[in-house]
Amino acid sequence: MDTIVMTGAAGGVATMLRPLLRAHYDLVLSDRGAAPGDLAANERWTTADLTRPDELAPLMAGADGLIHLGGQSVEADWDTVNMANIQGYQNILEASRAAGVGRVIFASSNHACGFYPRTRRIGIDQAVRPDGFYGVSKAFGEALGSLYADKWGLRVMSIRIGNIAERPADHRRLSIWQHPEDLAQLIRIGLEHPEIHHAIVYGASHNERAWWDNGTALSLGYRPKHSAEDHADYAMAEQAKVGPEPIGDLFQGGTFCADGFDGDLERTLTARLPRT
Repeated sequence: MDTIVMTGAAGGVATMLRPLLRAHYDLVLSDRGAAPGDLAANERWTTADLTRPDELAPLMAGADGLIHLGGQSVEADWDTVNMANIQGYQNILEASRAAGVGRVIFASSNHACGFYPRTRRIGIDQAVRPDGFYGVSKAFGEALGSLYADKWGLRVMSIRIGNIAERPADHRRLSIWQHPEDLAQLIRIGLEHPEIHHAIVYGASHNERAWWDNGTALSLGYRPKHSAEDHADYAMAEQAKVGPEPIGDLFQGGTFCADGFDGDLERTLTARLPRT
């Protein structure tokens, strides 16, 4: 089987993905901390820091592909996001290029486009509208993946992940949710499809309330098996416990948009950005 490196392997998404992917690949798992106690026979652990290029070169040696889940996973100050998500991603892309790694899966995020109103349905051709420094780092990562595909021949899939869980946890997630099995399917397409150059796709299951046109993923053969609507009663009951958020409820990025908002709300809602 191909050898695939997975960064951020101690995180929640990686923990859900590991049993779904190790049947198809030998996994080299990496994070900054110690190895978990449940490694399978075809999983091995390498402790590495994304900000340390000297630790990434041996990590990528001999690998066929990379699933990059590592980095800062929520909004933070600029220095933290910059080092972990921008410099860190460039570091591991450069290590991948030097090692001859052919495939890269980049965990982008819906927060690269979070300031689009919930009334807009968007595809991958609209301009990015990040809702914080974290979203900026994901938009940057998509651009960096495009560069490494065009200039150095890597095959890169950037997945704008919505929310990965067994079921959607509230009203917003009925539009952006993705079951772990569907994410694993999308990752396998990115690692194996012969025509990938640099593809941007949305990490979402079959969601009737979706805000995103996921035509690119569908054209590559993605067929989600799970539907958010099957969990609608649960999600809405959970939403009732939270209550409304006057600004966040207007935008696709939710509370990321509301956090520290001090802009012109009407202008932000009605702005029509040019297509990329």
